[in-house]
Amino acid sequence: MTLRIAIAGAGLGGLTAAAALHHKGLDAHVHERATTLREQGVGMHLGPNATRLLHRLGLGPQLQQCAVRPEALEIRAFHNGATLTRQDMGQTWQDRYGAPYCTVRRGDLHRILASRVPADRIHTGKELVRHEETPHGVLLHFADRTTAHADVLIGADGIHSALRAAAAPADTPRYSGDSALRGTVDTTALPGLDPALMYMYAGPAARLLLYPIDAGRRFTYVVVTPTPEGAPESWTSTGDRTDLETALTGFDPAVRALTAAAHDVRRWALYDRAPLERWSTPRTTLLGDAAHPMLPYHGQGANQAIEDAVTLAVCLKEAAPGPAGTAAALNRYEQARRPHTTRVQLGSRTPHHTRNTPTATTRPTDAGSIDWILGHDAEAALTPEPGTLHAA
Repeated sequence: MTLRIAIAGAGLGGLTAAAALHHKGLDAHVHERATTLREQGVGMHLGPNATRLLHRLGLGPQLQQCAVRPEALEIRAFHNGATLTRQDMGQTWQDRYGAPYCTVRRGDLHRILASRVPADRIHTGKELVRHEETPHGVLLHFADRTTAHADVLIGADGIHSALRAAAAPADTPRYSGDSALRGTVDTTALPGLDPALMYMYAGPAARLLLYPIDAGRRFTYVVVTPTPEGAPESWTSTGDRTDLETALTGFDPAVRALTAAAHDVRRWALYDRAPLERWSTPRTTLLGDAAHPMLPYHGQGANQAIEDAVTLAVCLKEAAPGPAGTAAALNRYEQARRPHTTRVQLGSRTPHHTRNTPTATTRPTDAGSIDWILGHDAEAALTPEPGTLHAA
């Protein structure tokens, strides 16, 4: 009998899971609480650990049309823009890790992933409010009072996940002490900066990261500043341009120009949560922010969700028939992913404690310090030794 798979959430993690499952010949239905399918936010980093998996799903040509492979990261003096150091990326990192490092607009990646899932398998206006797990499957209850039935339920519904609340004791978000102002500007608004590069400026009270998206037509900016707690736990809250101007006071005029060109400024209060000790039951599991919300200092939130999704698809594809096989597959997935994501999640906190160094922003300058992240191959890590069982 064909396994019925339900995914709660049509963000990047949920759509990657659906695309990976369909790529492997499995059927999955995605249930999204929003009434339209769209991804908010600005740009994002795709490390080699994620791009190698997306390329295997056949997304390479589509990514190439909209993503940028930055040639280098330049660390610049905040007050006059002098180059302090430069780290080559581009082909150097592709050769080093076996896959490209890219920057891309979140909405573009979301659109590409959605194109790999049959339209009739994506259901909008379906907010999961609770579920019932039985020996025969999982019954999903939605806010519109409709229901659905599945053999497996995957919680990809973000940091406020309904499944997380059911799978783990209530936990308190941990505030980092920082928030980030984010948005995009046309690269023409910053004529002194090369849209093939990433830039980092570390000032006394704010840190700025700029990186290209939209095939080099726009920059995403991220300005991280210490902020009193009180902002909502959300990465799409409305920001204020005057806050951006204040944060960049004293910065090089070449980058302060972005304040005049910026529009739709968003403020992201930087929270994470303690790692979970358990993700799965015999019929349900979590992925992405629902399982391991993390701070952005390693740029790995979406990347780890992509790794989760592809790993889970492999485990479900190779599952033995019947409830016991499904339970073993979910356990195998969790045992493969939870130690790794816990290490990434806790490691993502580290730069927050080195605030006065140039590396204390959303990307580290020493690639070697995170080789274990960027060089990770989630599929290869899952492959068992010859003669061993697939189930963990």
